[in-house]
Amino acid sequence: MKECVLIAVISMALVPAGITGTQSRRINSRPVNRRVDPSIQSIVSEISAVRIEANIKTLVGFHTRNTLSDTESKTSGIGAARRWIKSEFDRYSQESGGRLEVTVDQFIQPPGRRNPKPVEVVNVAATLPGSQAESRDRLYVVSGHYDSRISNVMDITGFAPGADDDASGTAAVMEMARVMSKHQFNATLVFLAVAGEEQGLLGSTHWAQMAKDKHLDIQGMITNDIIGSSRADDGHIDSHHVRLFAEGLPPTAQLSDDMRTLIRTGGENDTPTRELARKIREVADQYVSGMEVTIIYRLDRFLRGGDHSPFVDRGYPAVRMTEPNETYRHQHQDVRQVEGVQYGDLPEFDDFNYIAQVARVNAAAMANLALAPGAPKNVEVETAKLENDTTLKWEAGHEPDLTGYNVVWRETTAPFWQHRAFAGNVTSYTVKGISKDNYIFGVEAVGKNGTTSPAVYPKPNRPARRPDES
Repeated sequence: MKECVLIAVISMALVPAGITGTQSRRINSRPVNRRVDPSIQSIVSEISAVRIEANIKTLVGFHTRNTLSDTESKTSGIGAARRWIKSEFDRYSQESGGRLEVTVDQFIQPPGRRNPKPVEVVNVAATLPGSQAESRDRLYVVSGHYDSRISNVMDITGFAPGADDDASGTAAVMEMARVMSKHQFNATLVFLAVAGEEQGLLGSTHWAQMAKDKHLDIQGMITNDIIGSSRADDGHIDSHHVRLFAEGLPPTAQLSDDMRTLIRTGGENDTPTRELARKIREVADQYVSGMEVTIIYRLDRFLRGGDHSPFVDRGYPAVRMTEPNETYRHQHQDVRQVEGVQYGDLPEFDDFNYIAQVARVNAAAMANLALAPGAPKNVEVETAKLENDTTLKWEAGHEPDLTGYNVVWRETTAPFWQHRAFAGNVTSYTVKGISKDNYIFGVEAVGKNGTTSPAVYPKPNRPARRPDES
């Protein structure tokens, strides 16, 4: 195992507290690993708002996509919708030389609160296998739900267009599959259209449990739900932000030993899901001009849920993307007019250019994650002695395109990484004059193309001291 102790290279002009004047003069101030990958730029540029609009209008044209609706008709109901989605995935696969593996995850959901009788639920998946032997078992999943509803979730015949909720997310995922299937990635990507969301996350729960049972290594999951509108209910337009919901610590009853270590060492804001969110925000800033990812420190909107929740519940890093301002008269509403005000989730209220921008954020993030080396494993911080330097150690990765590692750090009150030092292809690094008492640290893997993994928060390499120890 190679080890190296180096002076940190600060990635910002500001010198953090704890470095003396003499030390600061020895440090080179320069950005690290912000090189743009042309393949990611190409993917972002290929995302088409016109195609997204066409997909949304086709989904709306099935009249209703309620999970309990007709499955036999060729023109209406959820059965027709899912067959069309599969046919589009099949077409994308043909256009890319058969590179997409299109499958259906079909099961019978027992009776429940929102399905009084057993119901067939079908998820449609398009998988783009990774090309690198060392990375192809690492999965990144992006989803939207194609079912819809109106005011009465049990109404299976009423017009339920679901243009925003969630034809927008489904169309974005389909467009990502079309574009990204023409490109090659080290890790495996899964483009997933799930059903049963409005009936209680039925499809995503089944798929996430299947993944858990098969021990699939899902290192990141993004669901896109209600990404269609840039207009708020008061009329103002915000087409430059998307909300990204990212849970911190799970409910107390679900705390693992790793999560308890996070709490003991002040890393409550550095769960794998939060690190995934930070990486998505960083990549979006790098590749998608005019879009800012606003991270919300919650699992979802207040006391609500989405298709990422079953993944989080099973220990996978998973987040939700949603438009900046929801207009509730266009969600879960019968299509009608009341005193001249239009209700209902109609395509006329979607902003197709905005949806394309959100799709670009997703695509850039997914491409970066699947091209970058896997996140470092067994990251530890040295605690054997009291000192004002901080030494981190980790296990060497084996990807052939691994260039090395970044050490990142920030103040304990800062939401995003403030400083980044390229350590090289080593397994140990010391940041001189920066104390782990005062800063949060992490380690990223770096690929030859400049892509980076999410950071990993370090565990202490021996049990944390008790609060009464000095």
